[in-house]
Amino acid sequence: MRAVRMLSAAVLLLGLAATPAAADSSPSAGPSGDGDAPTTAGTSFRTATEIEQGQRATANGAAGDYLYWSFPADAGQRPTVRATVKLPETHAAQTWRVDVYDGLRRRQACQWGAQTRTAAADASSVELACVLRTVRAWSEPWANDPLPGTYYVRLTVVDLPTSDLGVRVGAEIEVGSKDMGGAAAVDGSLSEPLVPGVAMKSGADEAEKDRGAVLSAIEPEDGWSSGWWSDRWVWTGIGGVLAALAGVGGYALTRGPGRPSRVPPGA
Repeated sequence: MRAVRMLSAAVLLLGLAATPAAADSSPSAGPSGDGDAPTTAGTSFRTATEIEQGQRATANGAAGDYLYWSFPADAGQRPTVRATVKLPETHAAQTWRVDVYDGLRRRQACQWGAQTRTAAADASSVELACVLRTVRAWSEPWANDPLPGTYYVRLTVVDLPTSDLGVRVGAEIEVGSKDMGGAAAVDGSLSEPLVPGVAMKSGADEAEKDRGAVLSAIEPEDGWSSGWWSDRWVWTGIGGVLAALAGVGGYALTRGPGRPSRVPPGA
């Protein structure tokens, strides 16, 4: 029974160790609320405006323009992109769309959300959303899985009458993410996140670096954390301890009550 008590204590300690990891799966913090949020948008991948998760960025543009932003996403996160387009008082019905691309400029499919919406002629705004798949720490070369690195958001109108082409519109965009924990962990990790300029940064000469070869400086608040460790190791340990505890309990039940051994006389 002493062994059973020791194993029970070990299970309790492992459960306490797993508690912070479970708490990390709550949604990320809301908008920062400071005055540092960007107020412009880029017009291409190379000029995309960098934003952090939790910031509410704004921009003014014209119907028919392509508006680009970029943000960092790390392994284990499931990003959610929300965009709002503010329309002029008078306009015809028009359809807007938000697309998300990864660091290799591959379009990433949305798990759910209103990625495309049509605004009626009397609508003052239209809201769009895209919930991406969970970012993986590593993937096969042929797969289209989202990987750690920079992600691009493109907002544009896809169906617009000629009479409304070029009218002024306002845009708001916000990116948040949920930490999916060890359930989304995989064996392996990227040597470098998919951030534009990483490959050029290590091999370029100083002149190229001075010309801005490193295109992106954004990264998660706590740095890139892709690696082998995740909270699933804690739960694996708990499973091992429970298996050992079940083995000890089963042995105690099948062995029956202990009996003192008798040594034959003269042995």
